Amino acid sequence: MKKFFPIVAFVAVALISLAMAGFAYFATQEAARIKFEGTADDALNRIESRIDLQLSLLRATKALFEANSGKVSLKEFETFYDSLDVADHFAGLHGVGFVRFVKAGDEASVEREISLNFGFERPVHPPSDLPWRAPVVLLAPFDANSDAVIGFDMMTDPVRREAIERAVKDDAQHATRRLLMGKNTGAARNFTGFLVFARLAPEASQDGSGAPTGGLVYNAYRAHDLFQTALAKAPLLPVNVEVYDAAVDPDNLVFRSETPPAPSGEYLSATRTVQIADRQWTIVFRPTSAFSVPSSRLIPIMLGLFGLLLAGAIALVARYQERAYDAVSQLHEATEKSLLEKDLMLQEMKHRIKNSISRVLAISRQTAAGATDMSEFASSFSARLQAMAASQDMLTRSRWQKADLEDLLRIELGQVFGKELPDGLLSGPQVLLDETTTQALGLTFHELATNALKYGEAANSVGALKVDWRVEGPKSARMLVLNWRESGQTALTAPAKTGFGTKLIDMNITRELNGTISREFRAYGLMVTIRIPLQS
Repeated sequence: MKKFFPIVAFVAVALISLAMAGFAYFATQEAARIKFEGTADDALNRIESRIDLQLSLLRATKALFEANSGKVSLKEFETFYDSLDVADHFAGLHGVGFVRFVKAGDEASVEREISLNFGFERPVHPPSDLPWRAPVVLLAPFDANSDAVIGFDMMTDPVRREAIERAVKDDAQHATRRLLMGKNTGAARNFTGFLVFARLAPEASQDGSGAPTGGLVYNAYRAHDLFQTALAKAPLLPVNVEVYDAAVDPDNLVFRSETPPAPSGEYLSATRTVQIADRQWTIVFRPTSAFSVPSSRLIPIMLGLFGLLLAGAIALVARYQERAYDAVSQLHEATEKSLLEKDLMLQEMKHRIKNSISRVLAISRQTAAGATDMSEFASSFSARLQAMAASQDMLTRSRWQKADLEDLLRIELGQVFGKELPDGLLSGPQVLLDETTTQALGLTFHELATNALKYGEAANSVGALKVDWRVEGPKSARMLVLNWRESGQTALTAPAKTGFGTKLIDMNITRELNGTISREFRAYGLMVTIRIPLQS
């Protein structure tokens, strides 16, 4: 239990601290949400106030026509419009107009009215197969951009006709869906907007057709100017606004603020609905980069970090106490291990000296057999001894850094056989070995090569030896598989007695490297397979 106490203490304190940080974080988020909800409601109030003001103008226009029994001249209509001071009080209003109903075939009466009002001939357009026409006969302001609207039959446009058919049934105001204004009337510039209609005549026609009589007054709005003006009131609100006709859908977008939303403020978005006459629109509010949360988001982070530091300090104190308690037993184990290693090193030193003498003798015999005179023997023998010394020095240096497996094999085989290694003797991918693995494998290769030189066919031809290796398994659990093959021997059998060299090899592979080694004494020679885990 003492061993796990530091971990338990750390986890307990860390969980408590993280829970407190979590509560602080959610409290900060909730405070920011409440503040932004209030900001969104403020923006909604501004939009609703602006819309109410605009719709009150339509009611005033309707009262003007009803007070004059639906007969208002162009001059009276323009005087009424000029008195409104639209630029200062009704920004977003594109125009005010009057639509008169006429049966199909009786368009001439409306065309005469247009001629009297505006002083030019204008036919009702475009052509229509509907039984009733609804051309525009009065419009303010009237200019070159709105000239094409005069005489335009609004019943020919499905969006306008839908709102008109609802408007003739009651005295309420009725808005069109989102539409691109100007495209049906030939205007120079198209823009997103909408119209609101109100009927004048309260009764239907008396000819049994069910068609309306009288006409409609309407207001046309530029959506961008209308909502932008509503939101431009000081102080400016840190909100991005998107207005949709009915449901939130890209095809229904009516207005979007120019200031983009803050990338990290999506969780604070608020959705509201606003009534435009009889239509319900959806408004999505998102915070901009100017929106400031009521409390810093660093507080939960600092609280969590402080808790983790406190948990770490408590765990360190507990760990220090545990280590102090285990110091005596660890010292005892270290002493025993040192004695064992010392004995092993002494045996290894004696064995390596004996093997070095054997190698020198074998090299001298091999050199003398191929030499023609004493001078050639001295030169060749001296060169091979110097090569042994150089490779041994390289192996010593490699023990303190990452060593390449192929280089290690070349050093060990070169110092044993004392000659250039033929191509194809070594094959395998690049494998980097740590210090422990380098030391253990270096000694193993040395013992295997020495035995091959002493007892195998490799003493006569190094080509009788083949070494290949591969790496198996995933990156987190790689396994080195090395095959040592000696060929050219016959009637090979396992030795009756295991020498120190074989024991040393087994100890290096199994104890030092936690690997396995197998030997197969086949008819054609020896096959040694070594498997050791590699550090990731």
